[in-house]
Amino acid sequence: MDPAPAIKVLIVDDDRLTRKIISMALGADPGIAVVGEATGGPEAISKIKALRPDLVTMAADLPAMSGLDAIERIMAQCPVPILMVAVKIGVRTAFAAISKGALDVLELPAEVAAPWPALVKKVRLLARVDIQAHLASMKIRGSSPAPAPAPMPPVERKARTRSLALVAIAASTGGPQALQAILSRLPAGFPWPIVVSQHMTTGFSKGMTDWLDGNAALEVREAAHGELLRPGRVYINPPEFSMRITGESMVYLEEPGAKLIYHPSCDFMLHSVAKAYQDRAAAAILTGMGSDGVAGMRAVKAAGGLTLAQDEATSVVYGMNRLAVEAQCIDQVLSLDDLAGELLRLADSVVR
Repeated sequence: MDPAPAIKVLIVDDDRLTRKIISMALGADPGIAVVGEATGGPEAISKIKALRPDLVTMAADLPAMSGLDAIERIMAQCPVPILMVAVKIGVRTAFAAISKGALDVLELPAEVAAPWPALVKKVRLLARVDIQAHLASMKIRGSSPAPAPAPMPPVERKARTRSLALVAIAASTGGPQALQAILSRLPAGFPWPIVVSQHMTTGFSKGMTDWLDGNAALEVREAAHGELLRPGRVYINPPEFSMRITGESMVYLEEPGAKLIYHPSCDFMLHSVAKAYQDRAAAAILTGMGSDGVAGMRAVKAAGGLTLAQDEATSVVYGMNRLAVEAQCIDQVLSLDDLAGELLRLADSVVR
């Protein structure tokens, strides 16, 4: 059996030392081949068309054309998975890059000699992304809010949806884009609070919160210890803490346990929601790598809650949501558009 072809990577950065270090880090992996380098946006576009890389690492700052402008032009002219890579990436730049089409951002360690396993891992993961599906999800995010779909009959389902009290969402890689697509379609009068655990690097929570808040009618905020959840608000789990939701609709932020791999922990939040809200909870697991959230979704399902999962076609990484589907703890598998529509339908059943 022939070995899988190496992942072809184009490095775009005007700093010679950074290009060299990235090239050395990626070149150390036998499954990755650096096929070219570019120092600016126009050169990057030309080399993408000629070399057909599987992934582009993009600097935040470039001469003549910024990294953000380069991302926008690449996605319009020659779409390819893009990972923004730099020693320092401001939160505004990070989420601007995502809004223009980058799949993810990665701040490099300051130590020149570091092996950077995180870089290799992200390149291997993101190079497999279906870029056309990603573009389709971007169109959904950019579209204007659609009207609430007509309610879907079954009487017993209606009775169940009227008892909902909370929506919980778990996400990882590709999650910010998916969250924007969903939250931008929900009205300010949404009848329940929404709690979100999204894997992210420490320091990026406030930036993501502000970015989502600027694209939604709902109020999006970082969750604070001891606050009461209110309808029509979205509470983002800070990555420094594990977030527990109580039956009194109160947020508790706790130091994460030493055994937790993911930050923040989707499983920790979802288990607390299942215990506190039981059949009054609706939970959704979105795009992301790893298995975090699967056990939590199983707990929500076992407690009688409604469980939803983002489908493969609109996922940047069909990972944790795929595992939840395979665990048979999901009631409905939906595209991003249909997932937002289902939440609107559930809300409509309450209002009516």
